[in-house]
Amino acid sequence: MTILLRPGPEHLPDYCAALEKGWSPNTTRNTSEEELARIASDPDDFLDKLDDPKALGGDIEMPDGTMVKRLPSLKRFIWDQDFCGIINLRWQNGTTDLPPHVLGHIGYGVVPWRRRRGYAGRALAEILPEARALGLAFVELTADVENIASQRTIEKCGGVAQKTFAAPAGYSPHDVVLYRIALI
Repeated sequence: MTILLRPGPEHLPDYCAALEKGWSPNTTRNTSEEELARIASDPDDFLDKLDDPKALGGDIEMPDGTMVKRLPSLKRFIWDQDFCGIINLRWQNGTTDLPPHVLGHIGYGVVPWRRRRGYAGRALAEILPEARALGLAFVELTADVENIASQRTIEKCGGVAQKTFAAPAGYSPHDVVLYRIALI
């Protein structure tokens, strides 16, 4: 069963309900109010910008307030009868390299009331073919050292731990584990 979808207007009420409960699609800072404001201002524009393969969406604010250049990206809702979470894929054309402020090609988050049901793992498995179609030989992901559930999810999808390191400047101080999933 496919659980990833490119959201349409019919999916926004469930997404907004999750945001209104305080859930944030950004795992480094709470962006729920910003997301709600963008949707209220122009829902069609919000939906159109979830897929941004040319990085036209403008700069991104880091947790410390600094602004960085946006990478090409796409976002999908994790969906099983209603909103369960979000997964995104980021890349730089022609390379697997990422800038130092980007902790991985893929990031995901599941709303607390839908966790422990395998949604993150299924979503990760479903987005890997899209990464492969972009020509990526591998993807990298990070998980906080304390987030054993996320580490296990990545490992079940073929992730191999590469190293543990301190999150770069711009993030709150914490250690992360870097994983790599081969795509070829």
